[in-house]
Amino acid sequence: MKSEENYIIENEITDKVKKQEYWNTGIGLNKVDNLEPSKYLLELSQKNINGELKYYEVENSLKTYYEMQDLNDVQKQNEKECDLVSLRIAQLLEDKSFGFSPITLKNIHKYLFEDIYDFAGKYRNYNITKKEEILNGDTVKYVNYQDLESYLEYDFKEEKEFDYSKLNQNEFIEHIAKFTSTIWQVHPFGEGNTRTTAVFIEKYLNNMGFQVNSDMFKEYSLYFRNALVRSNYGNIPKGIYPTLDYLLLFLENLLQNKSNELRNRELYIKELFKNDN
Repeated sequence: MKSEENYIIENEITDKVKKQEYWNTGIGLNKVDNLEPSKYLLELSQKNINGELKYYEVENSLKTYYEMQDLNDVQKQNEKECDLVSLRIAQLLEDKSFGFSPITLKNIHKYLFEDIYDFAGKYRNYNITKKEEILNGDTVKYVNYQDLESYLEYDFKEEKEFDYSKLNQNEFIEHIAKFTSTIWQVHPFGEGNTRTTAVFIEKYLNNMGFQVNSDMFKEYSLYFRNALVRSNYGNIPKGIYPTLDYLLLFLENLLQNKSNELRNRELYIKELFKNDN
């Protein structure tokens, strides 16, 4: 008779350092939308790190807390989003299960933003622009909503079939930068696109065996987003072309523990701030 295999049911980790990293990443990534956590979340997260509360207990406490708050107050709305999404990012990063598929990307968005957006886990059905500070109010050209599913299917198919075996580490990082930039530019979700992309890419890298320096998202989440903007923005008449350079600097720090200086001010395109008159 064939013997049964023994599977281990994973529970929350007890490694306080790793838990702190996951929480730092969750809170840090929300800064891409200028969201700050409540003091209450900081207290609860510390209890989770110390093993006093489970993730589900933190979520239950947050939901009870926000039932008693005035959510017509914009600050409270923003804190609720930051608190719940930070918690869920930490949970997803601790969970090492992974499937490489657009479905996973969609499910990450759904998990992060349920109770926040009524379109959580749904692709946008409208076209978008966004005024970017580093572009002096100009926007990246995002994929037409009618085409985004086809784009994602193509990008994921190409990536799944890609042969990494002949790449050195620098070539690998350049390839990951291109893939990250491409799926971000598709912008499948109306809100929460950067946070969803970041969580997906970190889980993808972990799945490939990389030890990701999660603190990069704590300190440099806005730089990460602006680097994605620069990787997808061109203005040929002004001599401006998309560049992966800034995203590569971020990924080298993330994956190789390099110490590239990441200055957000350097991502501003000076040609767009010149007075043409």
